[in-house]
Amino acid sequence: MENFLASGVYTKQAHVKIPEGMFEEEHGRKGFFGRVSHLYRQNKPTDWTHIVGELKPRNLPPLFSDKHFQNKFVKILFNKDLEVYLGTITENPKSFYRNADFDEMFFIHEGEGRMETIYGHIPLHKGDYVIVPRGTTYKTYVTKPMKILKVESNSEFEEPTRGILGPNALYDQTAKYVPEAAVGSEHDLNEYHVDIKHRGALTRVTYPFNPLDAVGWKGSLYAWKISIYDYCPINSHKYHIPPSGHTMFVAQNFVICSFVARPLEHTSEGVLKVPFFHSNIDYDEVLFYHQGNFFSRDNIDAGAITFHPQGINHGPHPKAFLKANENEFTDEFAVMIDARNTLNMTPEFEKFENKDYWKSWMIK
Repeated sequence: MENFLASGVYTKQAHVKIPEGMFEEEHGRKGFFGRVSHLYRQNKPTDWTHIVGELKPRNLPPLFSDKHFQNKFVKILFNKDLEVYLGTITENPKSFYRNADFDEMFFIHEGEGRMETIYGHIPLHKGDYVIVPRGTTYKTYVTKPMKILKVESNSEFEEPTRGILGPNALYDQTAKYVPEAAVGSEHDLNEYHVDIKHRGALTRVTYPFNPLDAVGWKGSLYAWKISIYDYCPINSHKYHIPPSGHTMFVAQNFVICSFVARPLEHTSEGVLKVPFFHSNIDYDEVLFYHQGNFFSRDNIDAGAITFHPQGINHGPHPKAFLKANENEFTDEFAVMIDARNTLNMTPEFEKFENKDYWKSWMIK
């Protein structure tokens, strides 16, 4: 059992009835899954006046409309476990595709279409998470231009365990969409190309038939999807649930979480409504803002990304405390990527970055 101790001024329950004039900071390990302590400070840990060096909160404004992101996926962050991409798809690709390097997760930020896979066809709508196992052949067709966040993973995207919550928690298994067997819809070409990503390079294989020719399948490995709008958040009126409680997918050395509209905690119980200040020392945190009013962040628009590296304090903007007291519900939807190993920024990230984002916490 952990040697849990306490000293000085502290609360009976974390995030509840914080002493007036004090600010609670959570110092934790393993991305809210490990050992943790809470510090009761006299000042907000984000009330800095200057930061010199590379370790700072970072932000990308919405980039889907920029021509650099049209009809291709542009890598913005990466490490040995995962790669994060943004792209706007307005045209049907000419070739089929297969990723031999990574499993893929597509989050449809906007737009509509369908993905034809060797397992069948998957309709694509706003808010869908689409999971494509490594080695799956597929092709995407656009009905309305699609703005997409893509994560490529060196390991499989698995569902979190429900534990004492039971099997129907987070989302019912019937909310998942699994494709029925169906062959590809293109049948009038002389040849069909499959571009296969292997060791970061593409190899093109040509067939005289549509490569999506499976008339049936069985097993436990297949493409599927789940909507962020079908996610049922864990709530407590007496305790602010940590981000780990909103886990959507678990992979090796990172998790993906869904933040969705939910009731806020009860002010009468003295519960902290806004995300608590924290020093999540083992994980980098990436947030993709999908839609709604992002009350914990000021001047953030849908489609934007924030990147908070491990080692620098995380926490809500000053105005968030006032907004929280005014509201009884959140109406925000966001996707969080928490990475165990340090994420590297690509030149594209650095090119489009809002360099002054870290200043948004400064006392005014």
